[in-house]
Amino acid sequence: MGFILDGLDSEDYDRQYGDRELLTRIVGYFRPYRRQMILVAVMIALNSLAGTGTPILISMSIDIVAENSSTQVILLLTGGILILGVLAWFFNYIRQRHSAVVTGNVVLQLRVDAFEATIQHDLSFFDEHPSGKVVSRITSDTQDFSETVNLVLNLLSQILLVVILTIWLFTISVPLTLIMLAFTPVAVIIALSFRRVARTVTQRARRVTAKINAQIQESISGIFVAKSFRQEAAIYQTFDENNAQGYQVGVRRGVTLVSIFPIMAMATGLGMGVLVYAGGLATRGPNGISTGEWFLFMQAVGFFWFPMMGIASFWSQFQDGLSASERVFALVDRDTKVVQDADEDIPEMTGHIEFDHVMLTYTGNEIVLPDFNLDIQAGETLALVGHTGAGKSSVAKLVTRFYEFQGGRILIDGRDIKRLNLTSYRQHIGLVPQEPFLFTGTVRDNIRYGRPEASDEDVLDAVMQIGRGDWLEWLSNGLETDVGERGGNLSMGERQLVALARVLLKDPAIFILDEATASVDPFTETLIQEGLDTIMAQRTAIVIAHRLSTVKNADRIIVMEEGNIIEEGTHDALLAQSGHYADLYNTYFRHQSLEYINEAKWRVTLEPEELGEVAAD
Repeated sequence: MGFILDGLDSEDYDRQYGDRELLTRIVGYFRPYRRQMILVAVMIALNSLAGTGTPILISMSIDIVAENSSTQVILLLTGGILILGVLAWFFNYIRQRHSAVVTGNVVLQLRVDAFEATIQHDLSFFDEHPSGKVVSRITSDTQDFSETVNLVLNLLSQILLVVILTIWLFTISVPLTLIMLAFTPVAVIIALSFRRVARTVTQRARRVTAKINAQIQESISGIFVAKSFRQEAAIYQTFDENNAQGYQVGVRRGVTLVSIFPIMAMATGLGMGVLVYAGGLATRGPNGISTGEWFLFMQAVGFFWFPMMGIASFWSQFQDGLSASERVFALVDRDTKVVQDADEDIPEMTGHIEFDHVMLTYTGNEIVLPDFNLDIQAGETLALVGHTGAGKSSVAKLVTRFYEFQGGRILIDGRDIKRLNLTSYRQHIGLVPQEPFLFTGTVRDNIRYGRPEASDEDVLDAVMQIGRGDWLEWLSNGLETDVGERGGNLSMGERQLVALARVLLKDPAIFILDEATASVDPFTETLIQEGLDTIMAQRTAIVIAHRLSTVKNADRIIVMEEGNIIEEGTHDALLAQSGHYADLYNTYFRHQSLEYINEAKWRVTLEPEELGEVAAD
């Protein structure tokens, strides 16, 4: 049991909803389709009438044929049964067609709400929760919800069938009908006993499905690293363990949900035996029921108990849909950690940034920025340096408002960042992460990503600002080159150039760069630096610097350690202090420049004076 449930804990944003709350919310999604649902209800009623009319007509036919077996009578009865069957099919077709359309629209809207809520969550949500599990809620759970809707509609049809049939049976024999109804509490007790256990096993089944989806997605995304370390066997073993866990949970769920049917079959057999005996006795005497009525009663028992089995098992199956909707609504209702106090538009921005006693913690246990103060002037290029974990990336993340800070203020052009409309504010920010992400499509599509309305001329102009666009010759099809999934068809340097062109086209007031640590050849390095110089001109730039050239060209360098600023100044001034920055320079940046020289010696793409400039440094 421990193995089966291992790793299947709920997410921290999961919450428990009452059945009434869930049903009220589900009904809200159907409210715009009142007319279609009324038509569906009418068709359900007509289908139930036609469905019960068939066995009634058959029972009457037995008595009629017993007295008059002429061909004309038999044909008339046959035609009547055939017409009822056709009508039942027609009414059911209309019901199924309209219910499918309405259900499709509801699931569509539910997925839209779930996806919209997901992309609005702050980045901390995606740090904490695997994307595969989130995808499972948006896709699998919404689909299971639609199946539950069909289950509800079928239940309504079955209830109507039971009601109509019961009324008719009362007209034949009140005692026999009461005997049949006496078994109804048995079905209800059985159904209710399955209610809680069905919800539990269903939730566990969904969690293990999400766990498997997350592991598969992670394995495929990281297949390059896995193959480079020859870890295919380890990936398969992890999948095999998760899959085995899914099998165990699935078997437990399946056994739980289907076990209700054998139990109901036993109750049905008991009820049928009692009614066969009582019905046989009821045919005796001059006032007894007829043979056709006895046949109808026996046939009606089947018609009665099958819907009753459906109604009884409904609760166990209904929990499947409720748990699915519960998971989707929990995703939609998850509270965001980044909360804005107002929605002020910011049409223009100069890029003046102030950190005023800012305190930041991601988990609540470890403080990343204890009391951070920094004033970045508009148009200034600021380089952040320091060892891993010093807090450099956290500063950039706070400027983009991706994470919530717990104390102090951040002012943008003198305005509190918490009062700004984030969509409007982020239009003025250009971000190039350490590993630039490219979406599936062409190079042109990715450059235009920040400004979808930009013309082809605008795209080409942005490209030409980086090395005069010569780097397009490296690409197989120029701007129409397919970048592949996550930009896999391009080298890291080419991806960086595309990302820089994308920022240039957007023309932001604030530029944030987390320079990649991946090695690129000297010529690409030169093009990237030219692109950076173009972007950072006349803009506020925050650079988490890994390149010596970027550090040297910065207006100001901030040296960070444990979330505090321990040194600041220009490159030359900090070297003269022989402090922490000088140590970083001697152990990292200087070593980097020597590597650059060694690689550049056999490259003809660099001019001799460029080599001399680097060597002189």
